[in-house]
Amino acid sequence: MNRRHFLAVSGAATMAAVTNKTHAAESLSGSDREYYELRQLILDEDKQKAEDQRKGLDTFLKEAAIPSLNRQGIKPVGVFYPAEGVSPVYVLLRHPSFESIATLYARMGRDEEFLSKGADFLNAPASAPAFKRLESSVMVAFKGMPRLETPAQNPGRVFQLRTYESPSWKTNLKKIEMFNDAGEIKLFRECGLNPVFFGQTLVGSKLPNLTYMLGFKSMDDQKAAWQKFVSHPEWKKLSQMPEYSDKTILSNITNLPLVAADYSQI
Repeated sequence: MNRRHFLAVSGAATMAAVTNKTHAAESLSGSDREYYELRQLILDEDKQKAEDQRKGLDTFLKEAAIPSLNRQGIKPVGVFYPAEGVSPVYVLLRHPSFESIATLYARMGRDEEFLSKGADFLNAPASAPAFKRLESSVMVAFKGMPRLETPAQNPGRVFQLRTYESPSWKTNLKKIEMFNDAGEIKLFRECGLNPVFFGQTLVGSKLPNLTYMLGFKSMDDQKAAWQKFVSHPEWKKLSQMPEYSDKTILSNITNLPLVAADYSQI
């Protein structure tokens, strides 16, 4: 089976597998809420091999993948590195629908320019793989922030990727309510915690959870915004409400500091 046929078959199989979930997500999302796919490309444990893989990945993303994604209507595309270390590399894709996610591989498999410019990466042999593994999660945007934003575009901008795990789906929805309806997103904006997206994870690991990203012009801006937030009287009032207590509705928080690749569109 050639690569193009494999991609087409994979896309069709994926589409069939997620049909029921698509309908459920669409009824959940409404017409104006976007979907996000967050990919983690995990590189080799060996430092030199990982650095070589990241160089190849950067070339592939910049010259082949992102132009193809843009041609498919997927834009802006975000590419982020960990603030320290080489791996994993994060790629954020913005989709207008769940169907867009399910059919993406098949559509890119028909893009001759992508297949040509990305050939070295796509055809990497098992003896010298282009990356170690890829993990992915799919999210639907919050109703309180239905569309992705790009709050910082300057060189040197920094990001935070934060994931809140909950002990149950009920408590996960309660934390989402806290952002949407109790005013936490509004308070974020007032304090300079500039959101890129908020997403409820539909498919992925460590479920149930929600994930969001914040963008800042600099690390100093990030620190000042968080300080303003934690000392804000509205936050103190909100966080002391029993139904929104962290120990009740959250089981773990992950905070990942990230920096954008120089070709990232976010």
